[in-house]
Amino acid sequence: MKRLAILGSTGSIGTQTLDVVRNLPEEFSVEVLAANSNVELFSRQIKEFRPKLAVLADEAAYKKLSEEKFSGTELAGGRQAFIDAAAFGDSEIVLTGMSGFAGLEPTIKAINCGKNIALANKETLVVAGELITKLAENRGVKILPVDSEHGAFFQCLQGEDRRSIKKLLLTASGGPFRGKKFDYLRNVTVKDVLAHPTWNMGKKITVDSATLVNKGLEIIEAKFLYGVEYNQIQVVVHPQSIVHSMIEFCDGSIIAQLAAPDMRLPIQYALTYPQRLPSPIKPLDFWELKSLTFEKPDAETFMGLKFAYEAGKWGGTLPCAFNAANEVAVNAFLRGRIKFLDIYGVIDDVMRRRPVKQNPTLEDLIAEDLEARRLAEEFIKEEI
Repeated sequence: MKRLAILGSTGSIGTQTLDVVRNLPEEFSVEVLAANSNVELFSRQIKEFRPKLAVLADEAAYKKLSEEKFSGTELAGGRQAFIDAAAFGDSEIVLTGMSGFAGLEPTIKAINCGKNIALANKETLVVAGELITKLAENRGVKILPVDSEHGAFFQCLQGEDRRSIKKLLLTASGGPFRGKKFDYLRNVTVKDVLAHPTWNMGKKITVDSATLVNKGLEIIEAKFLYGVEYNQIQVVVHPQSIVHSMIEFCDGSIIAQLAAPDMRLPIQYALTYPQRLPSPIKPLDFWELKSLTFEKPDAETFMGLKFAYEAGKWGGTLPCAFNAANEVAVNAFLRGRIKFLDIYGVIDDVMRRRPVKQNPTLEDLIAEDLEARRLAEEFIKEEI
């Protein structure tokens, strides 16, 4: 029975991870649950899974939670307690299901304690890929990708020599605005953006999917997960979201991983690896599957890809600035402060204004994140 720590348990990835645990109760025990502020859902999760430790990062939410009684579960609250939860007890796998830069420090904490990482928090590798991969190698820790696309690459590489990779073909659904141009996008609403055609995701990642920033983050993540160069990563729009990604090898062979668009499958494989176990995922019916189509992304309209390639190729602290600017911009869009296309303006301005420091330390990255956020907020207040 594998012992799990689930960070971000009330979010989209966290709740689907707990669905996997429910389906395989003899395979997993939940040692740690950690979330931000959703007291009602978190309380239900504690009562159902009875972890040894439960943490809410938000102090006010923790105070409310602490008024309840939970048998056998230690409660803690605050940002530092959330970070420390990654190192708690006997958990073997830490699933990082939280969104954004907030996942970096807990991930480092877990790696330093020798715990394997089921990585759903792609921003960790985006902002600190070199630091994280070196640390994991030194500590003998496995980083098991949870993203459907990177989980697909991981599966396609089983039994293969990574030196034989010619190209990673990273699929993208195209989001809700595939085929649209600037004139259409100028006035789209938050409701329009959150209506993703194939995936059920949290609000932030759904906005990132619409801008193609999410695919840009995955490009940088792929570089560090699989040790390839940026010119070996090609984005392919695949609206049906059935082919989750493909790898072209040096002999011309292409291997793909196909499945219904359900995040519980890559989550389960990351947690059960190297085993494959039964899942409740609806199987594909190739008699009913009418077509699989592929097309080139419109990187001129959806500039998330361009910014990501630029940030990744410069390296150093620039991917951190790219990520921070996007987080601020997406939050501002969701709150109605800026329009959809303004997200690109915020990112572009911050990336242009930040000097790049190579080989950054954790302290450098924390400082860069703070400064990039300050500049993003400044731009929103003064220019938009």
